[in-house]
Amino acid sequence: MPGIACFAPVASPDARILILGSMPGRKSLEQAQYYAHPANAFWKIMGALYGATPSLPYPARLEKLTSSGIALWDVLSSCERLSSMDAHIRNETANDFTQFFATHPRIGDIYFNGSKAQQCFQKLVLGKQQLPSLSLHRLPSTSPALAGLSFEEKLAAWQCLLA
Repeated sequence: MPGIACFAPVASPDARILILGSMPGRKSLEQAQYYAHPANAFWKIMGALYGATPSLPYPARLEKLTSSGIALWDVLSSCERLSSMDAHIRNETANDFTQFFATHPRIGDIYFNGSKAQQCFQKLVLGKQQLPSLSLHRLPSTSPALAGLSFEEKLAAWQCLLA
């Protein structure tokens, strides 16, 4: 089973919200970009909420998010996985959230992009790393694997980031 590693976090020092995925999928790893699969709704949702539309160059999308106080990262620093499916993740290791929050003290809310990110955080981070007081929220995955919700339903759920 091939080992994979996550990307560095995308965050400005004054970030207020952290969006966490589990681990980048194959297409994202190939392109070295968060949420690169064209069927993933993440950038379409971020376009509707913050103007970070998929038509913008990747660095411009990241700038739109960071200037809005949004940080991106993944719960896992490394794992083994045969495919892009979260269900195939094995031998996972968590990122160092103690250090991350030490350098991003304004973050008070974590939004998990799907249930696997939340499960990994609960299993590998909570009670094991020094964390500030945080409000944790699970949102429906933007992945095309979550086909049971329409784009409109996903967007409606993600609008809580604007509150």
